Amino acid sequence: MPGTSVLLCYCTCPDAGSAQRIAEALVAERLAACVNRLPGIASTYRWQGKITTDSEQLLLIKTTDARFDALRTRLLALHPYDLPELIAVPIEHAHAPYLDWVRDATDETAQDC
Repeated sequence: MPGTSVLLCYCTCPDAGSAQRIAEALVAERLAACVNRLPGIASTYRWQGKITTDSEQLLLIKTTDARFDALRTRLLALHPYDLPELIAVPIEHAHAPYLDWVRDATDETAQDC
């Protein structure tokens, strides 16, 4: 696990309820170490031929490369959008003990005390 890459994933949600539901499930299932919810963002995008602006919540999801496929599968199952945003960016520089915590928190073989 020490060599596992840590990722920061971005995902937008339409409302606080869906954002909270997704965040809690991902952390509870050890697919994410932490999920930050940022309310009050405005997203402008092209969808089905129209330019639209909506209020959304942004999730900042900390996970590992080893857990990303399972996280993606679960997030897509939980998300209310037809085409959810899920972007993963590798973390190249960070506080090493924090990265170790992310790896430990997403270790599916770990036991909670």
